[in-house]
Amino acid sequence: MSASEVKNSSIKGGEFLIKETSASQIFIPEEFDEEQKMIAETCRDFLRTEVWPRLDEIDHAKSPELISSLMDKAGELGLLGTVVPEEYGGFGMNFNTSMLVAEATGPGNSFSVALSAHTGIGTLPILYYGNEEQKTKYLPKLASGEWKAAYCLTEPDSGSDANSGKTKARLNEDGTHYIINGQKMWITNGGFADILIVFAKIEDNEQTDKNLTAFIIEKGFGGITMNEPEHKMGIKGSDTRQLFFNDCPVPVENMLSDRGNGFKIAVNILNVGRIKLAAAALGGSKKVAEHAIHYANERKQFGTAIANFGAIKHKLAEMAVRMFATESAAYRVGQNIDDLISAYQEKGMSDAESKLKALEEFAIECAIMKVHGSETLDYVADEGVQIYGGMGYSADAPMDRAYRDSRINRIFEGTNEINRLLVIDMILKRAMKGQLDVMGPAQAVGKEILSIPDFSSEVDDSLFAAEKKVISSLKKAVLMISGAAVQRFMMKISDEQEIIMNLADMVIEIYIAESVLLRVEKRTGLFGAGANVLHKDIALVYLNSAVEKINQAGRAAITSFAENDELRVMLMGLKRFTKIEPANLKDARRRIAEELISKNSYTF
Repeated sequence: MSASEVKNSSIKGGEFLIKETSASQIFIPEEFDEEQKMIAETCRDFLRTEVWPRLDEIDHAKSPELISSLMDKAGELGLLGTVVPEEYGGFGMNFNTSMLVAEATGPGNSFSVALSAHTGIGTLPILYYGNEEQKTKYLPKLASGEWKAAYCLTEPDSGSDANSGKTKARLNEDGTHYIINGQKMWITNGGFADILIVFAKIEDNEQTDKNLTAFIIEKGFGGITMNEPEHKMGIKGSDTRQLFFNDCPVPVENMLSDRGNGFKIAVNILNVGRIKLAAAALGGSKKVAEHAIHYANERKQFGTAIANFGAIKHKLAEMAVRMFATESAAYRVGQNIDDLISAYQEKGMSDAESKLKALEEFAIECAIMKVHGSETLDYVADEGVQIYGGMGYSADAPMDRAYRDSRINRIFEGTNEINRLLVIDMILKRAMKGQLDVMGPAQAVGKEILSIPDFSSEVDDSLFAAEKKVISSLKKAVLMISGAAVQRFMMKISDEQEIIMNLADMVIEIYIAESVLLRVEKRTGLFGAGANVLHKDIALVYLNSAVEKINQAGRAAITSFAENDELRVMLMGLKRFTKIEPANLKDARRRIAEELISKNSYTF
């Protein structure tokens, strides 16, 4: 069953590029109900009482016992079983609620990393791919925290190229166990995990499978040793180890899914990890911004708080704009996934399969969100240091930890470079398979740039009519360039990584800018225009910035391959498609910043 066959869902992954989305089709964070808000507040209370007072202790702990004990307490509150179905001891929350939990626990620094690894890549492979016996045996103890989980994929010679791993599995003579030998590195929770999701290639008669197979390994099976915790730039309290498997015996019934299906498991689980990382990064960003706002109000220079200076207001406003943008897009995707899960289930698909199919459908958006969320946090942390000035560089101030801990997120769950490449690769592959009609609109745009522009003066006074026209034109810009690039390079387009990354930047900015506009439009319908004046400022600031970035990325792509008349025509088209009415963005940013400063908090 394909997404196109599910009539209940009118939105497909990647379709935003060729279709207009209405505000009524998206979910916005303002629509979370009281129960969901209470769940998020429970997570924040846990951080306030158990984690934040002990951040230094967590970072300097000599053993993993502290993080493990905090995980036990989180398990008692049910924070480890949010997505695990009730029949296996969890709460069975929907996907967008689990996103909210990821955001609410995101400001927990090293603890958040341990929590995310356990509840995400450690638990979900069993939830989505395990058979009934495996689910019944492992999920209740993972949901309660009695057992902790880790995910063992990366090896010294296989990072982004995960399927090149050298860990081997060989069936013993009795046919009862696979004997695992190999090395894994950068394993989060490796020092205290009871359950390991391990990927290896099966050997038979000196022949080795091309694809990985996944196994559920209990630490107690034996044959497992580990190094001391890694010394890292940040997330110092997260227990990260190298694990060594030396004739580790694994019962054959502990193979996860089918032989050779491990790489598919890894890819699909990473889709979840990517979008959940965006939500966690959003939570971290909000916490860092709170610190920066408070400091800007408290720090006096030249007889006044530094919050009163235009340069500081610009920084605070830009933090707010980018966080609001990440938030708008993240929960838009989350609801799309939930809607498709429900649609698949109504068609008779199992719970696990429906979730996997829905996540696979929106893999493009998951990759987009991973990039944008992690880069928003990096920006907020960097500007937070700058607002603190010299104190920002002090290890006694909160920005030190925030700055160091934020950096890993552009590497986790596939580097941002890999995710950018994936965005375009997935769009093109779906286009080639006829799943996404990109080439038709691209050809139409190619004809449009050779035609006389439409100068009709028909007035549309609906909300964001002009801005939506800008979004539509931005989509034409990326369709024009991607169509020409594919025509030029054909099957060798994958070798042109610089151009692909330019296109990815364009696609990312289009998706995020559109999400912000749709959120503010829906907010206006719910709360009225008077309650959305500043939100409209945010939308316009983001859209103007997106237009600039798209123009720059588009120009870089075009000049990388076009020549002579084609070059001139495409640059002319890019200029036409990246037009926007001038706006006083300085004043808009000041209005946004003054709201933050007056409330001494992030209020959007």
